Amino acid sequence: MALTRAFVLLDRDGTLIEERDYLRGPDGLRLLPNTLAALRRFRALGLGLVLVTNQSGLARGYFDQQALDAIHERLRAWLARDGLHLDGIYVCPHLPDAGCACRKPRPGLGLRAATELGIDLSRSFVIGDKRSDIAWGLHLGAMTFLVRTGHGAAEEGAPGARAHHVVDDLLHASEFVQRHIHQRGRM
Repeated sequence: MALTRAFVLLDRDGTLIEERDYLRGPDGLRLLPNTLAALRRFRALGLGLVLVTNQSGLARGYFDQQALDAIHERLRAWLARDGLHLDGIYVCPHLPDAGCACRKPRPGLGLRAATELGIDLSRSFVIGDKRSDIAWGLHLGAMTFLVRTGHGAAEEGAPGARAHHVVDDLLHASEFVQRHIHQRGRM
């Protein structure tokens, strides 16, 4: 598939939804404020939307695949009620020390999504609340945003990969992306 479309590659916990200590089921799922408005803006700009998340709780036995699927089904249902959808959900289920190619900041899931969905990574945006999200986005060649939600405020001054932009939340990231696209014709 030719790489022809810009996307927003989103972290899940602390970026789209409230950060929980290993969200174990859909009942604990809460969207962060202004998430829907931000996703609507991205869609209005013609951007694809992909969720990419590390979920080591699966390997740790904190929840099973059925619980993870239920979380993502509820998320998809909430988005659908607002006329939104995700083009894909990509999950690394491995422990941090597993040495897999898919756990952020390693680029495996991003490269897989790019191949499967036709993502032009050089025209895309990565948004997350951890340095690992930012390092991942830089590996992929995307523009990166660290949001101050979730772990973002604590991660902002920490050593490690530096985001292209630090913003308060997903809505502020969407506003910046909109200005960027209009000013530079990035699409």
